[in-house]
Amino acid sequence: MDLQGFGHLLLDGTWLTMQLAISSLLIGLVIGLLGASAKLSQSRVLRGIATGYTTIIRGIPELLLVLTLYFGGSQLIMLVAGWFGHDDYIEVGPFAAGVAALSIAFGAYATEVFRMAMLEIPKGQWESAAAIGMGKVQTFFRIIMPQLWRLSIPGLGNLFQVLLKDTALVSVVGLNELMRQAAVGAANTKQPFDFYMAAALLYLGLTLIATLITMMLERWSKPELRGGRA
Repeated sequence: MDLQGFGHLLLDGTWLTMQLAISSLLIGLVIGLLGASAKLSQSRVLRGIATGYTTIIRGIPELLLVLTLYFGGSQLIMLVAGWFGHDDYIEVGPFAAGVAALSIAFGAYATEVFRMAMLEIPKGQWESAAAIGMGKVQTFFRIIMPQLWRLSIPGLGNLFQVLLKDTALVSVVGLNELMRQAAVGAANTKQPFDFYMAAALLYLGLTLIATLITMMLERWSKPELRGGRA
């Protein structure tokens, strides 16, 4: 495999791919938690908004979401900014559009993972915590949240691997992530097989690392897997 001096492009693209995936993961987790809480809330309005969000986002391709936010994001932000008297042009860069699109898509699927995990936690734990004087916020962070993460880690790990590969879609709007850098190297050297094979190996390496981290988190969250007492 001869990359003819273009190997640094792939490394730069790999680093940008990791930044894109991790940024989208963090924002998507917040969206997922909010979405799951909304779906299980007593409010019909919140349940309706959350259900509409997951139904629409899971029903359209991620590529369409990337293109819509990249080419339409500026108009949307300028419309909102215009309400506050700001008339200058505001450009949405490919990285911001990519993070927004992947976060929204990841959040829709994470909503269902968190919702199912929340349903597995007995409601009696809320009542028991209230009986000893704990507030809802304190109960959520000290009792519910640890169990929620433990139940959600396998599902979220699978979603992150899908997210990692979906970062390649952002190459269509000009972001110099791994897939685009591989295409640039292939076009300059006329050796597409070498560059796309190298990109495949790098994606595989990232996926393996993500799998190992998921397994470590899963093991860390379950004392019985670490040989400790459950």
